[in-house]
Amino acid sequence: MKAYIEKRTLLVANHILDTHETIRKTAEIFNLSKSTVHYDLAYRLKSIDKSLYDDVKKILDINFSEKHIRGGESTRKKYIEEKIN
Repeated sequence: MKAYIEKRTLLVANHILDTHETIRKTAEIFNLSKSTVHYDLAYRLKSIDKSLYDDVKKILDINFSEKHIRGGESTRKKYIEEKIN
């Protein structure tokens, strides 16, 4: 694996660990695609740092289990804004 990919993977993983943000939000911040961030965290990180991978995986699992709630909340806000306007 190239050094810049390894460095990017660790940087993204540490960011997720610190902020507990979603993959989409992290991808936006680092100007990467969602697929790249997901691949870095789900596959590359495991071979780079297993302990960090385990910690990040817990956060990603929590985010995954809550995504339907965030989607519903977003839709609710959308319709409230439309009703106001």
